[in-house]
Amino acid sequence: MHVVIADDSVLLREGIVQLLTKEGFAVDAAVGTAPELLTSVDQHRPAVAIVDIRMPPTHTDEGLRATQELRANHPALGILLLSQWVHAGRALDLFRGGGGGLGYLLKDRVTDIEDFVEAVQRVARSGSALDPDVVAALMSGGPGPLGGLTEREQQVLALMAEGRSNTAIAERLFLGLKTIESYVNTLFAKLGLAPTPDDNRRVLAVLAYLESR
Repeated sequence: MHVVIADDSVLLREGIVQLLTKEGFAVDAAVGTAPELLTSVDQHRPAVAIVDIRMPPTHTDEGLRATQELRANHPALGILLLSQWVHAGRALDLFRGGGGGLGYLLKDRVTDIEDFVEAVQRVARSGSALDPDVVAALMSGGPGPLGGLTEREQQVLALMAEGRSNTAIAERLFLGLKTIESYVNTLFAKLGLAPTPDDNRRVLAVLAYLESR
């Protein structure tokens, strides 16, 4: 699986290179600016681009703007955003229009190598990988229709938005798979969203719903 990395922190960038190489990924390029990222993706056509949100020269949203351009020019590309801050509204902007997989992880919370590698793989498969803090920010806009969900249904919804499969949700909540499937069907009915067997599409549906709140 081919990857391009863009982060202006040399130590972090090289650390990710070493980690992914050890796990069997092919790192085609590791760069420190948004223009270099765009050029590298055009040249190598990787499966995934790992992108820091804040890069030179202003260290504000260069990574986000580059990601928007990548989504337009390389719709099948999986993109995993890394940041120290939650930009919930801007994250939702990237989900509009579909496209390849999309992840958003907070740097300080990436403490498990296996989870990080799984997130990269999930994004490469057109899935989603959202940090729980990002999901919490997306779901914090007031009670709205979410007020009709039970506490357990909200837990299931949050894990779905992180990109978890029904099996993974069952393991996380220590419940049976059939029980989780029942919760999923119920919450989709309550939210007026048609369930689909495609995991990424159902996450996008959840996020589209949250965006409309």
